[in-house]
Amino acid sequence: MAELVGPRLYSCCNCGNHVCLHDDIISKDFQGRNGRAFLFSHAMNIVVGPKEDRQLMTGLHTVADIYCSDCREVLGWKYEKAYEESQKYKEGKFILEKPKIVKENW
Repeated sequence: MAELVGPRLYSCCNCGNHVCLHDDIISKDFQGRNGRAFLFSHAMNIVVGPKEDRQLMTGLHTVADIYCSDCREVLGWKYEKAYEESQKYKEGKFILEKPKIVKENW
């Protein structure tokens, strides 16, 4: 009998709430406030904070911090607006910091 395997997930490091799917990773080559970070096309079970302009390594962006919907741990941020044309692909995408998420179903 074949073993049923669900999707590979990432969960909040603090409470285990499912926050993103491995299949939604766009890039693993990003830098967060606390080290390495991943760019995701989607996130779930999060709360999006207020928008603010932030000077990042790739220029000025309007971003909003994202929090776990259960425990309110800051997990990363959402790109709301990119001011440089070469960075527009990030708009609407999510950065989740590697130290803030754990693998599940692997």
